[in-house]
Order: sequence, then structure tokens, then C-alpha cells
Amino acid sequence: MQLRDLSKLIGQFAMVGQLGLSLLMPLLLCLIACYLLCVKLSVGAWIYIPGFILGLGGSMMTAYKVYLSVVHKEEKKKKVRDPNEVYFNKHF
Repeated sequence: MQLRDLSKLIGQFAMVGQLGLSLLMPLLLCLIACYLLCVKLSVGAWIYIPGFILGLGGSMMTAYKVYLSVVHKEEKKKKVRDPNEVYFNKHF
């Protein structure tokens, strides 16, 4: 395995890890905020329902932004032309 392939593989694992954290952290932060509201202000357990919904919304929004950044990077890579590739106007 070449160093370039290893670097690409590590980059892909990093993106999967980033996607996992971006899905998990907003939900956890909202649930922790709900817990603190229940303990400090004695709001009630019903606060977990809107907190869970807001956490899921935040998770989906950050996951969508990570997806858009990955797609944008891939489009940039596709725009760089390979010098060995044969194009319509390049016959030799």
C-alpha cells in the first residue's frame, strides 16, 4: 500500500468520524440542556420531547453541511484534469 493510498484511507476514516460526531453532539447537548433545566428550574420531564426534536434537527443540519462540504471537495477534485486522459480535442 502506497503512502498516497494510506493518506486517502485515513482521510476517509476522519470524515466518517466527523460525520458521527456531527450527528451525536447536537443531540447530546440538547439533552444535557434539558437535564439542567429539569434539575435547576424543576421544569418537568416534558422538556425532553422538544429538546430531543431540536437535537435531531441540529444533528441533521450539521450532517447535511458535512455532506455538502464532502461533495464540494469531490467536485473540486473532478475539475482538475488528468494529463494522461484523452479528451475529444486531444488525440495524441
